[in-house]
Parts: sequence; structure tokens; C-alpha cells
Amino acid sequence: MQEMNRLIRSEARRWAVPLWAVAEGLGISEATLTRRLRRELPPEEVARMLKVIEELSAEKGGKHED
Repeated sequence: MQEMNRLIRSEARRWAVPLWAVAEGLGISEATLTRRLRRELPPEEVARMLKVIEELSAEKGGKHED
């Protein structure tokens, strides 16, 4: 089975931003974020999540894991 929302998951992993922090940045619970990631999201919501990941990574110095 293909992992849903692979881009969000891989970017969070790449920039070492935990999903609970992404959820917090979105103002939702980690459980809600996890449930949302079970299905493909609309492009607007994906963009919003990627922006939160970018902001969180910048706050910690923008270090990523290769």
C-alpha cells in the first residue's frame, strides 16, 4: 500500500520536525493530524503543512537529516 501524503511525511523527516510539532503549529492534536494523513489532502492543506514544517525547521536553525 502506498503511504499517503508522502511529501509531508518525508519533508518532516528530512528537516527533523516531529509530526506532533507540525500538529501543534497547525493548532490541532497529533491524533487529528495522523488521521488527516491517512487520506490524500487537498493541495491547499498540503501547502499549509509544508509551510509549518518550513517555519519550524527555520526556528531550530534549518538543519535537516540527509
